Amino acid sequence: MAEVAAARKHHVRVAGAKENEACAALTADNLRDIDAVIDFTTPQCVLAHIEACVKAGKNMVVGTTGWYAEIDRIRALVEQRGTGFVYAANFSIGVSLFFEIARAAAAALRHDYSGQIFERHHVHKKDAPSGTAIAIQHAIREASGQDETLEITSFREGDVVGLHEVVFESSADRIFLCHDAKSRRGFAEGAVRAAEWLAGKKGFYDFKDVWREL
Repeated sequence: MAEVAAARKHHVRVAGAKENEACAALTADNLRDIDAVIDFTTPQCVLAHIEACVKAGKNMVVGTTGWYAEIDRIRALVEQRGTGFVYAANFSIGVSLFFEIARAAAAALRHDYSGQIFERHHVHKKDAPSGTAIAIQHAIREASGQDETLEITSFREGDVVGLHEVVFESSADRIFLCHDAKSRRGFAEGAVRAAEWLAGKKGFYDFKDVWREL
């Protein structure tokens, strides 16, 4: 992330777990010269990070998942404080395209197809299923107009960056949709470009609604 931001001519300050214990790095004084905060941390601490940054009046880009049960409260806080906020389970442009393909393919569920989602990530990934897989699941259910929720099967192996596959099957054939991330750079580029897009804006945005404007 820092490498991508620096390559795009931004000044970057990185705060790790030690520097940011109890949000110590996210005070108004420490953020005075910061235009936007990008958060890719853990579900256990992301809400505290969001609250600290928004209350300090700073724009945020959040790729951490696991906090969406609080989304209405956070949206209200962002609107109250007049800051800008972009969130997503995945900031890859390729994944954004994959979501659109999956939504179009969701019509298969209205034509006697069943469906399933598979996701593979490296052994160090803590959450399962991935936030991206859950977002795909929700997108397909919404687009299909059906009550069916596709089952997600998760694998944690080796150093797999991130692979998501949707399979629709009927008695006659199978449809395979797959996105395979070759590196984490695509996630970083999307997040940095989202922070650039957010400059001078206020409001609460989902990356899927803004990525075409980047």
